[in-house]
Amino acid sequence: MSTDNTSLKLKKVVPDAEDFLPILGTDFVELYVGNAKQAAYYYQQAWGFKPVAYSGLETGRKDSVSYVLQQGKIRLVLTSPLQPEGDINAHIDKHGDGVKMIALWVDDARKSHEETTKRGANSYVDPYEIEDEHGKAVISGIYTYGETVHLFVERKDYTGAFLPGYKTYVPRTKSTETGLKFIDHMVGNVGWNEMNKWVEFYAKVMGFAQLVSFDDKDISTDYTALMSKVMSNGNGRIKFPINEPAEGRKKSQIEEYIDFYNGAGVQHIALATDNIIETVTALRDRGVEFLYVPETYYETLLDRVGEIDEDLEPLKELGVLVDRDDEGYLLQIFTKPVLDRPTMFFEIIQRKGAQSFGKGNFKALFEAIEREQDLRGTLN
Repeated sequence: MSTDNTSLKLKKVVPDAEDFLPILGTDFVELYVGNAKQAAYYYQQAWGFKPVAYSGLETGRKDSVSYVLQQGKIRLVLTSPLQPEGDINAHIDKHGDGVKMIALWVDDARKSHEETTKRGANSYVDPYEIEDEHGKAVISGIYTYGETVHLFVERKDYTGAFLPGYKTYVPRTKSTETGLKFIDHMVGNVGWNEMNKWVEFYAKVMGFAQLVSFDDKDISTDYTALMSKVMSNGNGRIKFPINEPAEGRKKSQIEEYIDFYNGAGVQHIALATDNIIETVTALRDRGVEFLYVPETYYETLLDRVGEIDEDLEPLKELGVLVDRDDEGYLLQIFTKPVLDRPTMFFEIIQRKGAQSFGKGNFKALFEAIEREQDLRGTLN
């Protein structure tokens, strides 16, 4: 996603991607939630998002209400129903609050729909045009795993706050940004033996390529395991790791997610920052809860990852994990679930050259998640 409407000639950085579907970036992520007004307040005050647009009764919309929030290049849309019954109510009843739409910013929404559906995608909505005094936009969409949808958003001829049907929204409540820049990647959890099906979907239907894969030997503890493959589009701006459960002695985090979400869906959203210490400190001070990492993790950290620019003590105090690959290193930390159901959470990530996903941290991370599962009584 970008705030301008210019078409970009995008460099292909993932050679194996077919790239017949040029994607400029993530346009927005829409969550269906039980109370959009209160959810918007949470993301403003705890996360530092700024409100930018609104749609509801005051704009002539009778069935639902949406608040649009932005920080850096990250746009969240929080949507709640205004009437009983209907698709939004059904989604919330089945899944709880969670991601419904992953909207992708494209130059041509009609062509994006045509290219993906002729390759086997199920259409969510055929291309349609919307307009107001600020111009016009074109929207189309397809289904991906579970009930999740990819919208294609073409906005090169639109200059408004968000999209037609929304008005600029500037409430009195002020929020201070926390240094979040853009979406680094979004992780989907799918059911047993479904990972390769969805890897093939992204390869065949959307022209993505596999960047890396992890099996149960890479991602396991004494108790649980999972499998994962990372898919990317040609310019590398969109990365979708796909997880499935693997056999273990106890119930993995993927199984717990599937049980409480009642199916496949978005497990976590990784948000990038240029200063993870400042960002996580601000988030923690505002009440965002992060997974606990034992101090023993840091005893051999520098032996494992080599020299880093950051002081070790604040990383240790905050619980930030560090990993290195051939390109550099990364710093990452994971929140506890941000919803009542143990489903969706966030990752905060700072890349110092590394292009990987923290393989060296998997054991520490999964042990931290297992501790939370044990407290919830869902590990067995």
